Amino acid sequence: MKLKLISITKNFGEKRVLKNIDFEFDQGKIYALLGRNGAGKTTLFNIVAKELEQDEGMSLLIEEDGSERELSTEDYSYMYSTPILPGFLTGYEFIKFFWDINEQRVDSTKTIDDYFDMIQLDEADRHRLVKGYSHGMKNKLQMMMFLIASPMVILMDEPLTSLDVVVASEIKNLIRSIRSDHIILFSTHMLQLAMDLCDEIVVLHNGALRLIDHEMLKDPNFEAEVVDILREVEDV
Repeated sequence: MKLKLISITKNFGEKRVLKNIDFEFDQGKIYALLGRNGAGKTTLFNIVAKELEQDEGMSLLIEEDGSERELSTEDYSYMYSTPILPGFLTGYEFIKFFWDINEQRVDSTKTIDDYFDMIQLDEADRHRLVKGYSHGMKNKLQMMMFLIASPMVILMDEPLTSLDVVVASEIKNLIRSIRSDHIILFSTHMLQLAMDLCDEIVVLHNGALRLIDHEMLKDPNFEAEVVDILREVEDV
């Protein structure tokens, strides 16, 4: 399966942030969406997730048989850089609520605690109020949501920002373990993270997407070359 972006364009006043973006993302790969702060990464994610309306273009899923259809809300999950979760519930209560409203999609062979084990959240923490969770624990709850719902497309907007090295490593390993069943887009402004985690690096520069050639990754001057690409944005 593929996620296909067709002529995605977005303007904010006189500023054109996204310029006729055409791109295809394949199932089974983790894509780093790399760009400077303000380049439009979150804007693009918000458009794919239907939280922001594009001025032109559309997002489609291409099925295995070649047929195309528009994304529905069941096709994707969005992991925000700043988790938006109900602090008045415990982690378990929140996931139980999410589990119940997605009952038709959950894996009946697993329990809620099985998923908590997958994200390595201690049993005592499962029954604490979410408002007392650390940033990393909240991110783990977000991950539980798409593990349970198992959407085709997973959008991750700067998910490892401000996490300690242990939690960041746990989340990276979990992302790698599920890649074959999903199309994963991972936005970041950190080049080393993109190189470490992702199968493909896509640069958002000057309002357009550019896939970085794998041969460039072998170049000892790769980092400098990517920085030069991103600097071009400021010169346009």
